[in-house]
Amino acid sequence: MEIKVNFLDNLRLEAKFDDFTVTADQPIRYKGDGSAPSPFDYFLASSALCAAYFIKVYCKARDIPTENIRLSQNNIVDPEDRYNQIFQIQVELPDDISDKDRQGILRSIERCTVKKVVQTGPEFKIETVENLDADANAMLMGQSDSDASTYILGKDLPLEQTIANMTGMLADLGMKIEISSWRNIVPNVWSLHIRDAASPMCFTNGKGATKESALCSALGEFIERLNCNFFYNDQFFGEEIANSEFVHYPNEKWFELEDDDSLPAGMLDDYCLAIYNPEGELGGSNLIDTNSGNIDRGICTIPYTRHSDGETVYFPSNLIENLFLSNGMSAGNNLQEAQVQCLSEIFERAVKRQIIEQEIVLPDVPMQVLEKYPSILAGINGLEEQGFPVVVKDASLGGQFPVMCVTLMNPKTGGVFASFGAHPSFEVALERSLTELLQGRSFEGLNDVPKPTFNSMAVTEPENFVEHFIDSTGVISWRFFSSKHDYEFVEWDFSGTNQEEADGLFGILETLGKEVYTADFDQLGASACRMLVPGFSEVYLVDDLIWDNTNKALDYREDILNLHSLSDDELVDLVNRLEESQLDNYTDIRTMIGIVFDENTVWGQLTIIELKILIYLALGAAEEAMELVGDFLQYNDNTVERGLFYQAVNAVLEVEMDEELELEHFIHSFNRMFGEEVMDNVIGTVSGEVRFFGLTKTSMALEGIEPHLRLIESYKKLHSARAKAAAK
Repeated sequence: MEIKVNFLDNLRLEAKFDDFTVTADQPIRYKGDGSAPSPFDYFLASSALCAAYFIKVYCKARDIPTENIRLSQNNIVDPEDRYNQIFQIQVELPDDISDKDRQGILRSIERCTVKKVVQTGPEFKIETVENLDADANAMLMGQSDSDASTYILGKDLPLEQTIANMTGMLADLGMKIEISSWRNIVPNVWSLHIRDAASPMCFTNGKGATKESALCSALGEFIERLNCNFFYNDQFFGEEIANSEFVHYPNEKWFELEDDDSLPAGMLDDYCLAIYNPEGELGGSNLIDTNSGNIDRGICTIPYTRHSDGETVYFPSNLIENLFLSNGMSAGNNLQEAQVQCLSEIFERAVKRQIIEQEIVLPDVPMQVLEKYPSILAGINGLEEQGFPVVVKDASLGGQFPVMCVTLMNPKTGGVFASFGAHPSFEVALERSLTELLQGRSFEGLNDVPKPTFNSMAVTEPENFVEHFIDSTGVISWRFFSSKHDYEFVEWDFSGTNQEEADGLFGILETLGKEVYTADFDQLGASACRMLVPGFSEVYLVDDLIWDNTNKALDYREDILNLHSLSDDELVDLVNRLEESQLDNYTDIRTMIGIVFDENTVWGQLTIIELKILIYLALGAAEEAMELVGDFLQYNDNTVERGLFYQAVNAVLEVEMDEELELEHFIHSFNRMFGEEVMDNVIGTVSGEVRFFGLTKTSMALEGIEPHLRLIESYKKLHSARAKAAAK
């Protein structure tokens, strides 16, 4: 994690990381102002907080209340060496906690990350640099000796060379990539989480049988998502980029909107129109991109090549963003390698969907077959030894598709987790299924997997597949575990050279009667591609283009960002549009308008219902506000402080709207209950003197919205690189 430090007045310091700011000072006796803890105090507190966190995780997984658990830490200093200290952590447990759980709680503290790092002994490297942002990948650890050459199935270059190539590309873009976590809880299964240190919203996960292969996986996914703009999918690019020569790619093409809102000619082809506009209901306004929101400019489209005949077809960027998520994008050492990866993932998701929704029963993979892959079997046995039964199934549907499935059962919770993997090689597909299962997960994380069901509606509803796509935590049917399988086991093999594998996978789609549309991206210095298979590789329903399009943000974004500057008439218009929109009252504003607010702020937790309340209060519409405050309090998952604020608002409104009550008779008790500062803001809010309490002023310039500004700065690096590449 990158922590940047600013020097403040006197001895005060400010550390900034992610969306947090920590201020440190020194006691007055050391010439400080005593305004904040010292750096060493934070260090001491971190180990106590870390120990308490692991206790909380243990107790939460077992429904053990923590209200009466107390923890204390004392550091005992050696009088002859002040750097030699004992951290004494003491835990007070209630009498009703069993001996087994007492021992479990103590063992959980042993897992404290701070403790383990201190005990291992971190190495400090201290140096001067010309530019803090120049060493773009200094925080990438776990790389092998640069002279080594480790080849794995499906990759044309050794892992070490691939890592060097990808980190070099990211360095050229000026992106500092950091590894925030590693996981290796069973043999031969590694995963990690990497992110852009300057813009942590840009992150990926990687998986593999070794550290190096997992790092390659994470870096490859990061590069594919940069090339396909996935990190910025539903976000506003800001007015500067929205009005620049190009918004997404230099070869994009814009189509002006028609007066009757029909789809402009020349966009999509007949095959796609039959899928995306079968009833003629799709309008041009449905396809304005969320990122620029530039209605006057029209519809932004990206050129894709139709695989069957090489013709260019223009796909609206809005359609891609709304329906496909990250499905069908890949990066590789060369284009053919990227194509194989891309097509494999498309088959993985499509076949997985078919199996889950149709409740297909798959055949088990015989043990004699698994024994051919001892490193994979070692990982499976590692899970079994931890008490998690594992079922390995052939998901090829009788040898039609290069897909495998590894399913884990959790007898402690009754949950199951079905993980799928795909590749022309049986071995690689099987390995991917296993590593996907444990990507970024601890054993505790496996307690959150859902329980299977015989309810077919729960399994087949569209949102269930979205959950499966995002993190494989959707529901599966109990029928999946029946011994009466629908297909016979096939020890399939689609492998060959990358070109042969790509041709074979394209051939399967052709047999299914599917058109494939491809876009290759090389402006950033990598081989990356995206493939769309209409009617096969979408994640969301086609109807979402009309009924749940992300560009609904355009109806509200400008007004909400300019909230403090709106007149009363404009506020009335905004709240009326929100009321008529039929949008869920508990939708996050940040999601609705495509702005990355700091989640620790009021803006970051603002929902439609709270926004309506604040607008009604600003307009003096007490009755309308009162109707919503009750619902907000009943279902509030905001901060405790915000909940108390609205509890006080509710109380004041009750008094104000009762002709027999006077606020002055209650103000003393309200002050004692909520505090004078809160009550001053509550009374000011109800009277209209304080408008939009807690929401800092901003505008379409996005001032003060640091996370989003960092995201835009990240995107500008890509935008600049693409412009330079296009100019050559």
